[in-house]
Amino acid sequence: MRRVAIVIIAAGVTACGDVNAALERLSEARHLSDDLLVEFTKASDATNRAVMADTDAASVAFAQESALAKEAVHKDVASLRPLLAALRYTDETRLLDTFGQQFVAYETLDRRILDLAVENTNLKAQRLSFGAAQAAADAFEQAVDGVTPANARDVWRVKAGGATAVSALREIEVLQGPHIAAADDASMARLETRMKAQETIVRTTLAGLPPLVDAPSHTRLAAATDALNHFMDVNAQIVALSRQNTNVRSLALSLDEKRKVVGPCEDSLRALRTALDKHGFRGGLHPGGR
Repeated sequence: MRRVAIVIIAAGVTACGDVNAALERLSEARHLSDDLLVEFTKASDATNRAVMADTDAASVAFAQESALAKEAVHKDVASLRPLLAALRYTDETRLLDTFGQQFVAYETLDRRILDLAVENTNLKAQRLSFGAAQAAADAFEQAVDGVTPANARDVWRVKAGGATAVSALREIEVLQGPHIAAADDASMARLETRMKAQETIVRTTLAGLPPLVDAPSHTRLAAATDALNHFMDVNAQIVALSRQNTNVRSLALSLDEKRKVVGPCEDSLRALRTALDKHGFRGGLHPGGR
């Protein structure tokens, strides 16, 4: 009888140890499941911030933050999988596998978004428009405004010519904004055609002024021509950057395609956590498994 009692006690101690180990695994599985959703959300949010950042440094910093969070997701998955296997939770393992497949699709799209976001070509084009292009346009206008007609009878012709040239140049400057914001090549092409037409007006009008102005004004017209050439050089840079359209494309992907992969990932992780919450000790002996 004594031996039987010892065996029974030993079996009870073993069972208790198995139960405690299972409980610890279940608790850790729940913790990892929670952390998975947190890190996935952090990765997605960091990518969104990278897309919306207004400086190159901020875009890069948020992209790095997203990368760290995605790395944490991979670590959590790697740690959770053996726990579910030890607990013999086949349904939960299936949910984790489903998330893993969905996360591969998410990462593929996320890399595309971040690669575009950190290039910031639209943002760079906007800075040029508000900076160098505006400065060149101001210099052009100042040079043209300083022109003096050679004869009194040509005053209004010179003033009208100068006003026409300045207005046409400013029209190009105005068109830069819509070009930077345009989402498709056809819209950009139409804007570039309008820019080219306005450039023709500026150059034609400017070429007709020398016979109408006094000698000192020829220096001002030369300065105006230099300012015009510089403006058009900057405008070409703006158009080239805008054509790459990386900010617009990354935003479009983030607002449209990304939600299609984020939602299923979140659903799988929430389903996994709900499934783990249903497990517990029944009759004080063992966690509910399969």
